[in-house]
Amino acid sequence: MTAGRQVANCYPLVSGAPVQTVTTEHPAFPRRLLEARGSMGSLPGVLDVRGRLVEHAVAVAIVGARAALATDLQQAGDLARAVVERGGVVVSGGAIGVDSAAHRGALAAGGATVVVLGTGIAVPYPMRNTGLFEAIATSPAGAVISSFPSDASPRAGNFVARNATIAALADVVIVIGARGRSGSLHTADAARRLGRLVAAVPGGDACDHLLATGAALIESSADLDRALAGDPRFRTAELPDPGSDGQRLLDALSDRDPRDLEDLIVRSGLPLRAVQRALADLELRGLVLLAPGQAYVRAPLASPSPAVVTA
Repeated sequence: MTAGRQVANCYPLVSGAPVQTVTTEHPAFPRRLLEARGSMGSLPGVLDVRGRLVEHAVAVAIVGARAALATDLQQAGDLARAVVERGGVVVSGGAIGVDSAAHRGALAAGGATVVVLGTGIAVPYPMRNTGLFEAIATSPAGAVISSFPSDASPRAGNFVARNATIAALADVVIVIGARGRSGSLHTADAARRLGRLVAAVPGGDACDHLLATGAALIESSADLDRALAGDPRFRTAELPDPGSDGQRLLDALSDRDPRDLEDLIVRSGLPLRAVQRALADLELRGLVLLAPGQAYVRAPLASPSPAVVTA
């Protein structure tokens, strides 16, 4: 018996939809999550489940911006439908914006989708999505799940943990429209640590950062097919001409050790203005990344064949 829960028992919510609590020993416990617990012990071993958790050959997490643009929402819905057409399940966090668009796209296509809550199963969040959660939980192969006590309220730390669970439930994680310090980056980071393929749709500085650090490029359903087949497409960039200021600056940068302007001036032999111009150009190309402390590192994209980052 797990504290605060009736393991493998069903009990009604206000909505009337049943909830089942499952552990790693239960046949309904997700296979991908069970396997991922071997490499990330912080992942949950107990889940509250509303609806039906059905194993699919393909599982794709689609996450992204809450304050999403119309194009972000369209892309999320289109990709979700494409996943369903391939017999897959769409996993996301039930947030407004990209998450909701992905869930709705999967439902509209008559397919399966799983909401991973950052609250207790009895605390639908955000409240405005209660109807969406109900539609998913009562669909033929949809589920709303939580790893927290049934009455757990929204807390920042819970959502970070929730994002890791999303990554563990998927084969591929696709990020759409993420900007700034998006929570989607937590999902991408967890996915990389679990060896999942991370992909992003161009647009939004956080997505562009992911693409510059080895995320697969998703611009169409054909790219989705390549990602699922283990042959993902990556963004490529035009390298600066040999001997140019840009190339001299790339040579002065490190893949791992951030270097500030003063260090780059010394190492490249270029004056301040030339360094600043070259940095701006290289950042636009995705060849240089800004690190904390106004320092810079060379991006994986600066190499001829960027690889998926898994650690």
